[in-house]
Amino acid sequence: MILDWDGTVCNSEQRITRCMQRASDRVGLPVLEPAAIGQIIGLGLPEAIAALFPEAHSEQRALLRDYYAEEWLAARAEPLSLFDGVLATLDRLLTAGHQLAVATGKSRRGLNSEFEVHGVGHLFLSSRCADETASKPDPRMLNEILRETGYPVAQAVMVGDTEYDLKMAAAIGMDAIGVSYGVHDRARLHGCGPRQIIDHFSELLEWPPLVA
Repeated sequence: MILDWDGTVCNSEQRITRCMQRASDRVGLPVLEPAAIGQIIGLGLPEAIAALFPEAHSEQRALLRDYYAEEWLAARAEPLSLFDGVLATLDRLLTAGHQLAVATGKSRRGLNSEFEVHGVGHLFLSSRCADETASKPDPRMLNEILRETGYPVAQAVMVGDTEYDLKMAAAIGMDAIGVSYGVHDRARLHGCGPRQIIDHFSELLEWPPLVA
């Protein structure tokens, strides 16, 4: 099971939004509404900035990346929470013999920090971040995880809250599960052809291929 992080495992939408708003204000770019920023959560940071601020020149985009990283680090004093039921569900999946991985738009530094804060890094067999491979919806990170773990695509499933997660799975014929509690709504997720859309993380235990 390959899991997206932000919006699927970790409840981070509000912090991402606030940090992007503060960073864009520092650069002198428009301070966008939370709903607009939420739509790009899941992309790598350079891709997200390009989508949000197509009018920005290269120096502004570089500054925005730096300022966003500063704002994110400054906010770390208040740890983010995992969604309800995540830890118990991961434990039950592992006990049942399933393997776990992460495919995220976060940076490696950011994901490792989250692993450390929540003490969960050891639960995952593999992980890929947007700053070490291609950003979603390019499926490269999924292919790299499969090669590293030795699993064929038919024995893997991608779980995520955005169309970027579901589209990269569809690109290589991988099953996907959408989660409704993240940033993209059900209609948008349905349009990407997931096998199922769930409303709570623990429902992963009910998906037929994952039942022990």
